[in-house]
Amino acid sequence: MADSLSQSDFLDVRRSLSGRAWRMRAADAAVVRAHIQEHGLEEPVARALAARGVASGQGADFLHPTLKALFPDPSSFRGMDGAAAAIVDALSSGRSIHVFADYDVDGASSAALLVRWFRAMGAELPIYVPDRLKEGYGPSPAAFDSLKAAGADLVITVDCGAAAETALAHAAAISLDVVVVDHHLMRETAPFCLALVNPNQPGCNSGQGNLAAAGVVFVLLAALNREGRSRGLFADRPQPDIRDWMDLAALGAVCDVTSLTGFNRALTSLGLRVMSDWSNPGLRALLEVAGSSPEKAKVGHAGFILGPRINAGGRIGRADLGARLLSTDDPTEAAKLAHELDLLNQERREVERQVTESAIRRVEAAGWEGDDSSVIVVAGEDWHPGVVGIVAGRLRERWRKPVIVIGVDPVTGIGKGSGRSQPGMNLGRAIQAAWEEGLLLAGGGHAMAGGLTIEIGRLEAFRLWLNDRLRDERELAEEMDFVEVDVLLDPAAATRALFDTFERLAPFGPGNPEPVFALSGVQAREPVLMNGGHVRCRLVGADGASLRAVAWRQADLPVGQALLAGAGGLRVVGRLRADDWNGRRGVQLEIEDVADPRMV
Repeated sequence: MADSLSQSDFLDVRRSLSGRAWRMRAADAAVVRAHIQEHGLEEPVARALAARGVASGQGADFLHPTLKALFPDPSSFRGMDGAAAAIVDALSSGRSIHVFADYDVDGASSAALLVRWFRAMGAELPIYVPDRLKEGYGPSPAAFDSLKAAGADLVITVDCGAAAETALAHAAAISLDVVVVDHHLMRETAPFCLALVNPNQPGCNSGQGNLAAAGVVFVLLAALNREGRSRGLFADRPQPDIRDWMDLAALGAVCDVTSLTGFNRALTSLGLRVMSDWSNPGLRALLEVAGSSPEKAKVGHAGFILGPRINAGGRIGRADLGARLLSTDDPTEAAKLAHELDLLNQERREVERQVTESAIRRVEAAGWEGDDSSVIVVAGEDWHPGVVGIVAGRLRERWRKPVIVIGVDPVTGIGKGSGRSQPGMNLGRAIQAAWEEGLLLAGGGHAMAGGLTIEIGRLEAFRLWLNDRLRDERELAEEMDFVEVDVLLDPAAATRALFDTFERLAPFGPGNPEPVFALSGVQAREPVLMNGGHVRCRLVGADGASLRAVAWRQADLPVGQALLAGAGGLRVVGRLRADDWNGRRGVQLEIEDVADPRMV
């Protein structure tokens, strides 16, 4: 394994085949030494720990997170005590309580957490999930009317509601109480409701703004238990052990791509341990239909096996399937729901492929991918609104600039779109400004993503306006678009033992990026073009040692073309993955980027 190098111009790569610079991730040498002494870590792992902002004295909570050390006081969340009291009041008085959930994994996980707590208290909690295409995101007056007609006295919204001023005002007008549990950014003025819990609302001092909605709901369950104890609700029944449901909190945290730091890291780490038992019938059934065997759960299980299938219901199928799957205790029902979600996910992948290919053709025909545009805006008739966000993400990765993909209804001329951005370019703020300018029917989001509704006749004006708006941010984004490397190694050093050593830093995600390894002077041998535009090869060093590697969706891009050409003298960066095929217990490299020294 090579020595650590300086941060700038790592391996002299200023412009890789994907157009990015490479840098060694910075770490304080004194903190590295402290981690070695305090935790007995090898230098590369201690360096990676320090590079992730873990100071001396904080390593124990990072490496061995516990709820005891990191669980926040529920009362530190603004509105939490009032929400817990209102919910227990309604439960104790026999009022009809319903949950209104968003249609993604975080919403489904949040709903299932509440359903399981109420079930432990002897009550069933009906679930309402809006139809993505017919109703859109979040609660609406019509939805609240339906819940009122169904007999609801109290509605708990999860993963939505914080910005639903009109709908919540309507709920108040029809005498329907609402408790909002959310985590999205919100305006200064809170909407009217019985109680609002959101760590990102103005005036909340919990310091837990990185939680997914499922994490906020998990803290709410602790508050409900505390409220129940104070009222003697557990005199004749056991208190619900919310630790049994941490797998749902971890699922929401991973699939909503939250920052895995502090309490959220502990919740995710411990939740993945609970998930590893595969005792939740829905998760186990979903794992089985995906063709995976029960094993130690990792972020990949949640993010790439379970999450896409749960999301498929909300994207192109029945929106409530995911929440029902995660909340059922019936293995037969779980198997049926999992099978339906798996079929929908297969359909989703095909729809996504078609929209992606069509969008690429349109962008390349217009020449936007290679010009000086700040953002790409592409639209097509009948592109399914349920996949435009995924496609935008794929194209952003491909062209390293913000992309908005819009599906247009040819009958109404109305387009619904979703965008994904680059670090340094606040796409959500720009979309919000476009709405304020009258260019959009609706729009908003956050720095890295946004959604919009637009009349097709305004599309070109919007594209030009948005490019002008983001022009000044593009230079900053290009400066921020670099690959950070943790370790330089030779192919022979890429062993399962090394992989296992770095796994001590898991779970990985935002706030704790997966370690990136670099190899220098390697040749791509035995390259194979795979279905889906993937490239597989062996990376061979000067001493003849080799490492299996794969580059996803790169076949028609410079990185994939260099690998397929069998180029030598390459510099390669990527992430190690366990390779247990046929019991080999090895590793392979998932290639992130390639540089050719003749071209840097």
